[in-house]
Amino acid sequence: MAQVAALSNRVNVARVVSAGLCASLVGIGLSRFAYTPLIPALVAAGWFSPADAAYLGAANLAGYLGGALAARHLAARISARRTMRIMLASAVLAFFACAAPVSFAWFFVWRFVSGFAGGAVMVLAATMVLPHVPPARRGLASGVIFAGVGLGIAASGTLVPPLLRWGLVETWCALGILALALTIAAWNGFSDTEARPTAHPSPRVERHTSPTLKALYIQYALNAVGLVPHMVFLVDFVARGLGHGLDAGARYWVLFGLGATVGPVLAGHLADRIGFGPALRLALLVQAGAIALIAVASTAVALSLSSLVVGAFVPGIVPLVLGRTQALASPDDDVRQAAWSTATTAFAVGQAGAAYAMSFLFAHSGSHVLLFSVGAAALVLALIVDVAVGGMRPQSRRTAQPASSGVDAG
Repeated sequence: MAQVAALSNRVNVARVVSAGLCASLVGIGLSRFAYTPLIPALVAAGWFSPADAAYLGAANLAGYLGGALAARHLAARISARRTMRIMLASAVLAFFACAAPVSFAWFFVWRFVSGFAGGAVMVLAATMVLPHVPPARRGLASGVIFAGVGLGIAASGTLVPPLLRWGLVETWCALGILALALTIAAWNGFSDTEARPTAHPSPRVERHTSPTLKALYIQYALNAVGLVPHMVFLVDFVARGLGHGLDAGARYWVLFGLGATVGPVLAGHLADRIGFGPALRLALLVQAGAIALIAVASTAVALSLSSLVVGAFVPGIVPLVLGRTQALASPDDDVRQAAWSTATTAFAVGQAGAAYAMSFLFAHSGSHVLLFSVGAAALVLALIVDVAVGGMRPQSRRTAQPASSGVDAG
């Protein structure tokens, strides 16, 4: 009987973790990142100008900010499970809506909707899944959930070029069908018994946030700024900026996705070895170097290395900041969840603001290199903030690891 119960528990854990993986793959991996390899094709087909295509990419990131802000409020009103289902369904609908090139405004709305779904998924997925996972396995489970982002990037880089031979409309519809299949797989994977998050952050978070935690929010926002050039402009830089064509751009996007697939697991393992604070500082330094590399060199080696490393940190930075947030916040579960929601919002603000600012810069300068230079500078500034605040306080492994909060990280 005990063996049957243990097997049933393992099956349930696998079910909820798989649901989290599928949710992040649909809500972020495909809804956000499948657009990047489509930008050159949208411009070439005359659907949008280069500047408009960039602004549409920014619309998705603005939606991400809205979703991150609204997720806990929606979950408190209608339950986290129902909110997750609505977000996934909205992401699927957005793919099919984008198959109709009605107007710039039409596309803007649906790119915003897909981003909104992604922001909500980022806030809710871990808190819905990890309470069902044994504490000793939560680090691995976190890595699997966030690996969905990388799988979506790799899938879009692999699938979009051959699909485009059929046409843009067919490509959007095919991506929608893939998102629909993954949504169906995740539909019943989330339990009805997850804790209902509070609609508002605990007053203790607002009154007693430590300077180190505030600095962490700033670093996370700056990290988002640094990632935007790769997330939005990488394929267009290779395909049109360097004149290598869409297929070459897609190959680097696949490398970007492969890095993103293994990034969360490797980052979590690194944090287990040296602590979340030191791991985060190292991550900021490595990202700054990788982004600066693409700004000064356009060789195949430089592009490959930059794509792989920055791709690894797009989702890989998440478990590091998640773990660091939980270590710095109060042990109270509500406070920790509110702190993580604030951190996610800070990332979304930096991401959306940078996307619009860089779209403006690109529209007026036409220079991709300028954008990557700005991104590298943002990471350097984040590192300076970390050093200035003294974010490297020694932590024991016990301190560095989140406790029983639903947002544990590896």
